[in-house]
Amino acid sequence: MAYLFIALMIALTLYGQFALKWQVTVAGPPPADLAGQLQYVLGLLLSPWVISGLAAAFLASVCWMLALTKLELSHAYPFTALSLVFVVFLGAVLFGETLNTGKLAGTVLIVAGVFVVAFYT
Repeated sequence: MAYLFIALMIALTLYGQFALKWQVTVAGPPPADLAGQLQYVLGLLLSPWVISGLAAAFLASVCWMLALTKLELSHAYPFTALSLVFVVFLGAVLFGETLNTGKLAGTVLIVAGVFVVAFYT
């Protein structure tokens, strides 16, 4: 069950991050003046998508707490790095972000590290 909570934490974290990225992309760059920046941020915070992304982050934290009731932190925490793996690939697919050799090599190293910690410690 602990690994299900970790998977849910990762999925909710990804949803939250991609919802926020999508909404700031739609909103465009913030204005230069302070009043405009405050209005910009307030507009984002009132967006249903941003609210759902922040709620997903909260639920991800709840899942994380539940996972930690069953697993040692030193065993569970490396799994959070898998979020980065998904962000690299989904960012490229959904937002056209750069996917280069360095990102791919780093992603392979992350997966290898998670594998070692999960199965050899």
